[in-house]
Amino acid sequence: MPPTLLRAHLLHTPDSPFAGGALQAFDRGGLVFDDRDGTILALGDADTLAADYPGADTLDYRDAFVLPGFVDTHVHYPQVPIVGAMGLELLDWLRERTLPEEARYADVAYARDAARTFLRLLAGNGTTTALVFGAHFADAQQVFFEEAEASGLRITSGLNLADRNLRPELEDTPDHHYQLSETLIRRWHGRGRLRYALTPRFSLSCSDGVLEAVGALLRAHPGVLMQTHLNESLAEIRTVAELFPEAIDYLATYERHGLVTPRSVFAHNVHVTDSELARLGEARAPIAHCPSSNMFIGSGLFAMKRHLSARVRFGLGSDVGGGTGFSLFKEGLMAYQTQMLLREDGYPLGPAHLLYLATRAGADALGLGDEVGDFRVGKQADFVVVRPPAQSTLATTLRHSPSAEASLGALFTLAREESVAAVYVGGRPLSGRERQDKSIG
Repeated sequence: MPPTLLRAHLLHTPDSPFAGGALQAFDRGGLVFDDRDGTILALGDADTLAADYPGADTLDYRDAFVLPGFVDTHVHYPQVPIVGAMGLELLDWLRERTLPEEARYADVAYARDAARTFLRLLAGNGTTTALVFGAHFADAQQVFFEEAEASGLRITSGLNLADRNLRPELEDTPDHHYQLSETLIRRWHGRGRLRYALTPRFSLSCSDGVLEAVGALLRAHPGVLMQTHLNESLAEIRTVAELFPEAIDYLATYERHGLVTPRSVFAHNVHVTDSELARLGEARAPIAHCPSSNMFIGSGLFAMKRHLSARVRFGLGSDVGGGTGFSLFKEGLMAYQTQMLLREDGYPLGPAHLLYLATRAGADALGLGDEVGDFRVGKQADFVVVRPPAQSTLATTLRHSPSAEASLGALFTLAREESVAAVYVGGRPLSGRERQDKSIG
């Protein structure tokens, strides 16, 4: 089987712009990948690569921009119907809108339909890899994994664990959580493109018994991840302090059970102490930065400069349904605007930073930096094809763009779901997303 030569305007950030890396752009770019396993074989000028690979099939997207597939580090499968629930801060939003919706996933048919919709919307926005908060019901989580496997996406997810302060139907005992999680791990972790993430909802809804069970599972299964929430809102932090009076801070409620590791992804971390930042940096534990959710629910603004100073890793998360949609273009724009508002306390972001946060940084946070996140040779050909609608504001802006960096800035400012022309994972178009012109020259 001959390889495929993709022709397009190619943009990626193989090295961190936060550490001196720069945007790499190929105006007449070529990407060669193996059709059998999706491995990238070469990157560079398309005409040169055509001469080097004379038998290659051609995938012609010369009228479009091609970026690495987006990596969403925090998104909730059972929350799509509540996107846009206005006027509520975190704890009221959970009680009044979120938890009633999540209780509906006791109905397996409802859960399966929701899973299909969720995965379709994820891919339709250019996301090829995601860390997904699962359902509170084992059967609903089972059907989510079944649908995720069929979707072709790279999905890491897990059963949502809690034993207090939610609704009775969403709570379970630590021992039963352990048994259900163990079964799901053995069935789904490492199967195709799927991985498992232990998912204690947050310390507000998890007793020491649940967190202890999660710690035991994390030690017993060295390849699985752990995901939870941390320091999202001031009311949440106060409640956690009341529930764990012996803990010096929110992070300590997880530390005591061995849950702060490089395999642990903490969402939000808006109101964080210097001590917590130092400990997160030492542990190499990454953060899922969810800027639209932080603003929509009124939680606060992310202290990016402080995280960078403490060497705390972070990527972007859409946080549907607290976030305002699946697009990581939109999350990048919100991250940019947040840092502009913080002024001297903010970190000045450019287009290359945003692409890095939406791709390579997220891949690194999820332990997939050697597989996806940029177009380096040897990685998987996961990519999103971006073509603006004719006569749109984005099309007009791109037509007058003076540089690749300016074009990338326009994409993050203006591109959304309607501009995603196709999505590929491992060199293969996802079902229902193929709009390419495949030719021989």
